[in-house]
Amino acid sequence: MGMKFSTPVGALSAAIWLAAGSVLWSEAAEPGNTLGEIVAIDVLLHPDATMLAAAAQANAELRGDYPAGFALDKLHTPHISMIQRFVRRDDLERIEGELDKVFAEVAPTSLELQAIGYYSLPVGELGLAGIVVAPTKELRGLQDKIIAAVEPFAVKGTVAAFVPSADGAAIAPSIVEYVNTYVPERSGKNFNPHVTVGLGTAPFVKRMIATPFPKFAFTIKGASVYHLGNYGTAAVELWSPAGQGTAK
Repeated sequence: MGMKFSTPVGALSAAIWLAAGSVLWSEAAEPGNTLGEIVAIDVLLHPDATMLAAAAQANAELRGDYPAGFALDKLHTPHISMIQRFVRRDDLERIEGELDKVFAEVAPTSLELQAIGYYSLPVGELGLAGIVVAPTKELRGLQDKIIAAVEPFAVKGTVAAFVPSADGAAIAPSIVEYVNTYVPERSGKNFNPHVTVGLGTAPFVKRMIATPFPKFAFTIKGASVYHLGNYGTAAVELWSPAGQGTAK
């Protein structure tokens, strides 16, 4: 059967993780970190409807290759991660207050962005695919402000800080490391904004990346804080700026 890659018509934003090894959700937390006390969060941007349509198309093609891959749904919300950190649940209200100030100063809806290509990270014999977003000066500046707001509350976390997978799949240790080191390894000059679109077999994803990619523009509809799930997915919305609501 021939392989078809549809022209993306909008941009995609999600977190792409390298998943390796396995740790049970029931693994004991670090001393002093009782279950639920520490939360893995993602401060993210919601792309527009054009991007969501393109993300859905790419996801469908990946699932056609690898049916066991995840769908883009309420537990896998397409997004652009700005910062991922472990924080104490008791600090969430204060963090939200600081982020409210950031988004009042820099409206996410003012951003005009461009998708520039596919990339992937290996997950065993599979590839976790996403669309790269050009990191503009404005996007970098917003990330700097978000980091300044959240970083005073950052703590170390474990697998217990994530939303457990509905299918019981283990949370990988590499994801814990990814969030623990997001600053500085994925911020500032290392910022790589992107949208995760799904899982596929390594050969399929390799051909996907090699296919000519028509660049496309998209906008942002809003921002939120989400509780992270496996593969860096935006699993549960915790907060969005007053009057905004979740982008549809």
